[in-house]
Amino acid sequence: MAVLPWLTLVGIGEDGVEGLSATARAAIGAAALVMGGGRHLALAKALIRGEARAWPNPLAEGIPAILARRGQPVVALASGDPFCFGVGSLLAAEVPMAEILCLPAPSAFTLASARLGWAMQNTATISLCGRPVAALRPLLQPGARILALSADGTTPGIVAAHLRAWGFGATQLTVLEAMGGPLEGRRGFGAEETAPDGLAPLNVIALEVAGGPSLPLSPGLEEDWFETDGQITKREVRAITLAALAPRRGERLWDIGAGSGSIGIEWMLRHPAMRAIAVEARADRAARIKRNAGTLGVPGLVVREGTAPAALERLPPPDAVFIGGGAGDAALRVACWDVLPSGGRLVINAVTLETEQAVAACHAAWGGCLTRIGIERLEPIGSLQGFAPARVVTQYRVVKP
Repeated sequence: MAVLPWLTLVGIGEDGVEGLSATARAAIGAAALVMGGGRHLALAKALIRGEARAWPNPLAEGIPAILARRGQPVVALASGDPFCFGVGSLLAAEVPMAEILCLPAPSAFTLASARLGWAMQNTATISLCGRPVAALRPLLQPGARILALSADGTTPGIVAAHLRAWGFGATQLTVLEAMGGPLEGRRGFGAEETAPDGLAPLNVIALEVAGGPSLPLSPGLEEDWFETDGQITKREVRAITLAALAPRRGERLWDIGAGSGSIGIEWMLRHPAMRAIAVEARADRAARIKRNAGTLGVPGLVVREGTAPAALERLPPPDAVFIGGGAGDAALRVACWDVLPSGGRLVINAVTLETEQAVAACHAAWGGCLTRIGIERLEPIGSLQGFAPARVVTQYRVVKP
C-alpha cells in the first residue's frame, strides 16, 4: 500500500505568507508540527496552528522530532528552494521521497539572477554558510560570474579581503540584501574598497571576476603554486599521475606519503564533489598540506598525520589510491589493494631500484601496466643551455577487477 506524503517542505521567501501558494498555506495550517529557523517561523506565524519548533544547531539533531511524527502532517520551512543548499537533502536522506511533498519558492540564486539579468546556466553558485571562503578560489576564472550565499552581513567584507589577497582586487561585488521582501536592497563595491556598513544578514554576493592569477583548469599546476620543501611530484609527472588515477565525480582518493599534498589537491580541483585524504608521517609536511589546500581552494582535503599502513585504520574507503612514498612496504601495498573496490585504481610512482622491484612484484601479482616516464628540462650549462634529465619515474597502474 502506497504511503501518502506526510512531510511537506515549504520554501518561504522574505514576502512571507503572501508569497505562498494556497497549497503551502493549507499545509502549514494543518501541520501538527512546523519546523523552521526562527526567521521562517516568524514569517509563517499567522498560519501555524500546531507546534512550532526552531531547528537546533546542528540541524541533524532536529530530525528525530520529525521522524517521531511520522504519519502525521509535518511541515519543514526553508528559505526559497529547500533543495538548493537547504534542508531538503538532509531530510530526503532520512525520509523516502514518496513520503515528501516539496513546495519550493524561488531560490536566492533565482532571485539574484532575475535582478541582475544573469543567465543561471552560465553562473557559478556556492554557499559560504558554514563553509570556508577559500572554496571560492577555483571559481575565480577570467570573466566568471559567481553568486555566493553569505553567512551573514560580514561575509562580503571577508570575501573582498580574500580577493585582494589572491590578486583579484579588480573584481566587482554586488550585495543583494533581503531579496523579495520590503527591505530589499542592493549595494556594490570593488574588492579594493571597504565593504559597506550595516549589510543585512540575509544577502547574496554577486561577483564579476576581473584580473588575478586564475587556477588552470588542466592538471599539472606549476610547482610554484605550492608551498614545498622539495618533496613534491613534479608538474609533468603529476599530470600523468592524475590521468592514471582517472578521477570521477564524487570519488575519494588516498594520497599516501603526500609530501606537499599536490596529488590530493589536484584530485579535488577536478570537481567540487571530489574527496581526498592525504596521509603524511611528518608533522611539518602535514601542516604544509593543510596550508596548500586552503590556498588553492580545497579546504575540505582531509590530512591524516601518521605512518602508513597504521595511519590508514578507520579511514573511509577509497575509490583510488596513490602511493607516493613508502611503497617499498609490502604490508602497505597489500592493505591498499585489499581495501579497493572493484574498479578501484592503484597508482605507484617509483624512482628507486628497490621501489621498482616492489612494483614489479605488484605487476606480477595483480596485473596492470608499468610505464617509464622520462622528463628533461632546459637548464643553463655555463653560458650555454642544454636539457637536463630528471629522475626517471616508473609508474605502476592497476584497476582492480
